Amino acid sequence: MADPAYRDFNAKLIPGAGDMLGIRIPQLRALARTIARGDGWREFVALEECRYFEERMLQGMVIGYVNCPVDEKLSLVAQFVPRIDNWALCDCFCWRLRTAERDPMWRFIQPYFLAAAEYDIRFAVVMATGNFVDEEHLEPLLARLGACRCEAYYASMGVAWAVSVCFVRFPRQTMAWLADRCPLDTPTYNRALQKIIESRRVSDADKQTVRTMKRPAK
Repeated sequence: MADPAYRDFNAKLIPGAGDMLGIRIPQLRALARTIARGDGWREFVALEECRYFEERMLQGMVIGYVNCPVDEKLSLVAQFVPRIDNWALCDCFCWRLRTAERDPMWRFIQPYFLAAAEYDIRFAVVMATGNFVDEEHLEPLLARLGACRCEAYYASMGVAWAVSVCFVRFPRQTMAWLADRCPLDTPTYNRALQKIIESRRVSDADKQTVRTMKRPAK
């Protein structure tokens, strides 16, 4: 499956990924589904010696696909998150939750919003963006995003992206949150506004208002 040209292209986009083979995401997902249906998936995700970026990504995907008790899956997630060291591994690890996984995962990710590590925060934020931007969770989610205090780039960009998704789905509520003493640090706040402005799903009128809300850089 390795594609050297794709590897060289991808390596420029994913700082910190380490050694790569150049395997495309759809191929990895297909392989992950096959492993998740087999009997040896627990042994596979437990492997600690992974030379290649794609091996770690495959392990993360398998964790998302396997049908196992929620407590066991959350234990696997807790073991995997410290191994995340780049944005692509983080984002591809986060999956669309099954119904039975939703409430346990919402509770599970709460401490990660307050973590100091860049990819601990991004994990919580990306998992929430993919699963909890809904009417039930909007207010507490915005509060969690506002509480994130890591200005590392990929954590900050994750928060900015999450806020923009909240704005797309709930523009009135998110606009009010941004305008009313928003607790985001200035770089993350301005990145969130820029993400909103760049979205094709935001009205021109809202974009014009958002442009006036940018904070001066410190």
